[in-house]
Amino acid sequence: MSIEPSKSQFNTLPKTLTGIQGLDEITQGGLPEARPTLICGAAGSGKTLFSMEFLVHGAVMYHEPGVFIAFEEKTDELSINVASLGFDLQQMQADKLIKLDHVRIERSEIEETGEYNLDGLFIRLGYAIDSIGAKRVVLDTIESLFSGLTNEAILRAELRRLFEWLKEKKVTTIITGEKGDGMLTRQGLEEYVSDCVIMLDHRVENKISTRILRIVKYRGSVHGTNEYPFLIDEEGISVLPVTSLLLNHEVTSERLSSGIPELDRMLGGEGFFRTSSILVSGTAGTGKTSIAGSFVNEACLDGKRAIYFAFEESPHQIVRNMRSIKIDLQTHIDKGLLIFSASRPTLRGLEMHLLSITRLIERFKPAVIVLDPISNLITVGSASEVKNLLIRLIDFLQAYQITVMFTSLALGDKRAEQTDESVSSLVDAWLLLRDIESNGERNRCLYVMKSRGMKHSNKVREFLITDKGLRLVEVFVGPDGVLTGSARETQQLLEKTDVALRDQAITRTDREIERKRTLLEAKIASMKEEFESIKEELNKTYIADKLKQSILDENKKELTQKRDKSI
Repeated sequence: MSIEPSKSQFNTLPKTLTGIQGLDEITQGGLPEARPTLICGAAGSGKTLFSMEFLVHGAVMYHEPGVFIAFEEKTDELSINVASLGFDLQQMQADKLIKLDHVRIERSEIEETGEYNLDGLFIRLGYAIDSIGAKRVVLDTIESLFSGLTNEAILRAELRRLFEWLKEKKVTTIITGEKGDGMLTRQGLEEYVSDCVIMLDHRVENKISTRILRIVKYRGSVHGTNEYPFLIDEEGISVLPVTSLLLNHEVTSERLSSGIPELDRMLGGEGFFRTSSILVSGTAGTGKTSIAGSFVNEACLDGKRAIYFAFEESPHQIVRNMRSIKIDLQTHIDKGLLIFSASRPTLRGLEMHLLSITRLIERFKPAVIVLDPISNLITVGSASEVKNLLIRLIDFLQAYQITVMFTSLALGDKRAEQTDESVSSLVDAWLLLRDIESNGERNRCLYVMKSRGMKHSNKVREFLITDKGLRLVEVFVGPDGVLTGSARETQQLLEKTDVALRDQAITRTDREIERKRTLLEAKIASMKEEFESIKEELNKTYIADKLKQSILDENKKELTQKRDKSI
């Protein structure tokens, strides 16, 4: 990704891109165009390689031929030294992209006189520039020109004349210089007449080497002022900015499953946000790697590419262990969806780890990566250095829209909610695994400590690792508090037994009630029948009495009528 020069109204200085990864970013466009830049540092700091990359990238990437004037190494030696980086200087010379020239300086032949000058160098350098139409020039190293001089006035005058002559030729120049005693260079003059000064340093701390780049000055331009780690490997120089990254990444509401349905439900039912960063921390043996393996497996099942960076176990060991919980990672490896990168943290420094991670990501272009465990990186750097590395890595991954899961070994004490790398505040989601000891056994529990931007469960779930996969179950609250493991199962059996006994008692009671109901209904029927019989008898008596009374009344009426007639 090329870095275009800034077009801000506050930075109108024309610049020349170096093509060196990261440098054009922190210089906001490269080195000052048609002006001299001083690269200084101790022996072995990378000055010559830095200069050679500037020329080669200029010729190949930006179509700007360059001239390399060496005062110490011969041209054949230079060609051999940079061949390991893939630079074929012999062919580039034949194509007139680069001109290499070795100027022999013999200190014993230099006499300090008032007539000392660099006219011979100007003629030789001018011819080399004109012969290929060079736009870039490197002089390596400048001390050799003045190694026999002690007159500071002559030295300063010739330096100024050299720099002015280079400006008149309108070439962008790099001049390398050896580090002096208490000064940036041995003469202590070059840094004052150069428009840009970059210092390279090579430090060794705790047996780990780190290369540092710092822009000491840059006339007429805003630039990064921090110390930036840089690396030299088979692909050349790479500068790794620490603070030049901006928080302006795109976000999405798309989700990725964790591979554990119960965990997805704890995260709103759909899992993690895509392009988010996830931390899984816990003490040893709590299942961090199992969760990471499940996450990678689910991503590959969905057709996504994934990279698993392992700092503790070999790929074969991880694949075998995952197979025991019904996760087959080998299938994804065979399909080209999953690759492993396994190494001990002590194999290289933190910056080299970061570079190897970013380069592998750029080549493979995964959707998901896992770093397992990041706590091991503490062995090659301080907590603040690891945190800086993780900040840059998270920013890099967000820029590439990649979802990352970190695992980290947490402390087994009350500080378990802290991580040695202080990364818990950086990530978007944090899962905490804990061991709970009771009844002579240890059981695992999982908490969702945080999950930015989504509704998530605040419950504690028991985490089970079985030969059928990973599961999360509801914790069981018994008479004496939260129960897990066999205690939970025992209490569940007791309650199940109680329920069965209660159901049985209820059934027996129901049968007794039914029997009594039947007897009562039989008695009611009998009494009802008896009542109907009595009622019928009473009705018969009543009807007979009524009939008798009716006959008597009729007879009485007839007697009355007869008496009345006789009178």
